[in-house]
Amino acid sequence: MRVLIADDHPLFRLGLRAGLEAEGLKVVAEAANGEEALVQTLALRPEAVLLDLRMPKMDGLECARRLREGGYRGLIALLTTYQEPVLLREAALAGADAYFSKELSAPELKRRLLRVRSGEERLLPPDLPALTPREEEVLRLLAQGLSAKGMARALGLSPETVRDHLERLYAKLESRNRVEALERARALGFLK
Repeated sequence: MRVLIADDHPLFRLGLRAGLEAEGLKVVAEAANGEEALVQTLALRPEAVLLDLRMPKMDGLECARRLREGGYRGLIALLTTYQEPVLLREAALAGADAYFSKELSAPELKRRLLRVRSGEERLLPPDLPALTPREEEVLRLLAQGLSAKGMARALGLSPETVRDHLERLYAKLESRNRVEALERARALGFLK
């Protein structure tokens, strides 16, 4: 597998390159920021791109998004020390295939890359619900503790219409009530 590594820490890139090459992967390029990673990936078309989540000039999420917009179809994996559910959702929405901890060993990273590439493993949530803009508004008001009547006033809708939106929102979030909906929405990154 041909790989591009993007991270703003030279020693991390050096160590990751050595580890991956010891595992038989070919590192075709390194980038110190997201802008470099974007240009090099679109020019070299490696089979996989490993992007640090936090980089100068362009972070890993934005780079992943632009790579997909630019037609890149290879594997995109974000590398990070952050393990927050909201970041998983953002990674999936940006077009990333995987989200790995920087604490993985090189053999484990190779194994997981190969499993993701072959479709044996999916490391990002496959079933993120798509909320309409109105459902997102209702969710924000729900998080503020407003009742259906309060939401209706805030949105200029009837309480029945708000209840319809709430029912659809609960169904999409696979929840039975307000508390479950808010917990699931936070876990999926809809609420900060």
